[in-house]
Amino acid sequence: MQPSKATIKNLENNEVIKVKFNPTEYAIQKENQWTPKQVVGRNIPRLEFSGGGSRVMNMELLLDCFEEEGKDLTADITKLWALTMISEQPRNRVTRRSRPPMVLFQWGGQWSFKAVVTSLNVRYTLFREDGSPVRATATVSFQECEDATVQRGTNPTSRSEPGYKRRELRARDTLQTVAFEEYGDAGLWRAIANANDIDDPTNLKAGQVIAIPPPHRVK
Repeated sequence: MQPSKATIKNLENNEVIKVKFNPTEYAIQKENQWTPKQVVGRNIPRLEFSGGGSRVMNMELLLDCFEEEGKDLTADITKLWALTMISEQPRNRVTRRSRPPMVLFQWGGQWSFKAVVTSLNVRYTLFREDGSPVRATATVSFQECEDATVQRGTNPTSRSEPGYKRRELRARDTLQTVAFEEYGDAGLWRAIANANDIDDPTNLKAGQVIAIPPPHRVK
């Protein structure tokens, strides 16, 4: 059985970046804020908790298409850089300010990390004769943007309830065709849309990974 491939999902446009080679390791760090208050007559200050900090996950991703004739890494790396770019359209409905997209890093069936990309460094190490990059290492830092203890299960890798399964959309898939294949009833497509927070069922992309609720949750 092949190991699950990690994915990075752009939560603004639902574009999924497949990680061809899973990370060999990753590191997660969290810092909390404690403010020292000096106390006369004590050797050390009294510490007062002033707030929690987001977890930060750092990893290296290997990108390689050297053995794929006629292919280079331009498109894949463009998708990565898009995760750091400010949208031309305001994404905050209150402040009307633009920002880069939020993302969801997923790996395996029970773990996900909702975050923003705070740092991206791409080191190109191999090229074709025309200069096209075919091997690179991307160093990525993700900063958590939602408390994992309150994240809702809106995708197949963040749900822990039994019975949910993953499905990767194919070209020309619609929620109606998926519902018919999974449940035998195309009219149950709304249950799939609700499980994945899909507001626009016409905006689906090949390669997008969605959650399929168990039949007893949709009947």
